[in-house]
Amino acid sequence: MKIVVTGGAGFIGSNVVRALAAVPEVDEIVILDDLSTGSLDNIRELPARLLTGTILDGALLDEAFAGAASVVHLAAIPSVPRSIHDPYRSHQANATGTLLVLEAVRRHGVPQVVLASSSSVYGGNLALPKRETLRAMPLSPYAVSKLATEAYAIAYASCFGLSVLPFRFFNVFGPGQAANHAYAAVVPAFVSAALDGRPLRVFGDGRQTRDFTFVGSVASVIVDAVRRRVSAPDAVNLAFGTRTSLGVLVGELEAVLGRRLEVTYEAARPGDARDSQADCTVLRSLFPGVRPYPLRAGLEVTVAWMSDHVPAAR
Repeated sequence: MKIVVTGGAGFIGSNVVRALAAVPEVDEIVILDDLSTGSLDNIRELPARLLTGTILDGALLDEAFAGAASVVHLAAIPSVPRSIHDPYRSHQANATGTLLVLEAVRRHGVPQVVLASSSSVYGGNLALPKRETLRAMPLSPYAVSKLATEAYAIAYASCFGLSVLPFRFFNVFGPGQAANHAYAAVVPAFVSAALDGRPLRVFGDGRQTRDFTFVGSVASVIVDAVRRRVSAPDAVNLAFGTRTSLGVLVGELEAVLGRRLEVTYEAARPGDARDSQADCTVLRSLFPGVRPYPLRAGLEVTVAWMSDHVPAAR
């Protein structure tokens, strides 16, 4: 069984590739990645073939997708702040890129495509927990582009009979996540600062909440979806209904490290939702055996990985 992972050299993608490599029936893995946010270090020892280039290249998509049993489409320009800085680039990669991926899937008759959307599509909708049926109210160009990602997938399923599974990711964290850039997610940014002896920067009052999801859980669900060829008529939350404030996250990290951490508070960033918590009813109906990874255990693994792999955190 041949599986293609777009964005497979990235944080989530490389974890998915590693999990796929342990599946006996998967005998070929192709990674398509332009390495703009991914890294060769993430996949150096993985049994996968790398095609270096963009998902905006139709010929490269054709080369990658020919004979594939499933496409896991994770390639994207991530980050709300990054999209505010450069909305057009986010749109091209995330919305137009997804359209081109779906067209290539259709050309080659790929039986299934799993796609990554984001909890950011809920945006200004204050209802908790976030059910998939809630009205999407995106607050950033990134959120709009991710809403387009899942909407294109659902439309292609309706018009062309594609088997699709769009997942809404919620604050995924874990080993392999970059911390050394201006758009780093909160967990690697906190861990890197803590290990390097710098203050932890909180944008806002620290009471905003997130549904932190360990990357191993995400990879496990995606692999199960590929193995069983799971599809859904609408987007599915991929998170477990936890609600952790940034203040509590700091406390958990202090417990892992065994020391107090200095925290500084700055103005809230535009485009950031105040609170996020998934309703996981649909996820559990599709994947009844799935189990969440506890936050503290995930932080312990993340701290250990960053201590070994991130120079600034040594």
